[in-house]
Amino acid sequence: MPTLSMFYGILVSMYFEKDGQHHTPHFHARYGEYKAEVDFDGNLLAGSMPPKQATYIKAWAYIHQEELKLNWELILHDETPFRIDPLK
Repeated sequence: MPTLSMFYGILVSMYFEKDGQHHTPHFHARYGEYKAEVDFDGNLLAGSMPPKQATYIKAWAYIHQEELKLNWELILHDETPFRIDPLK
């Protein structure tokens, strides 16, 4: 699973499951034992995240929406996504 960014202990990645159904563009976030799927507006689609980290993820997604969209297109075409700056 390619890592897109890491900040404040949060690992952000994106991948395409060839046999999976990805109707909504999203990325995966992990923080300790927490895992979540998040859309490009920063909304949790699945999983859970502590409130503070969910706020960080939402802010990061908002700032980097265009880069997330570009990476999504790369993933759909079986290309390697690029790294995105962390939340500062």
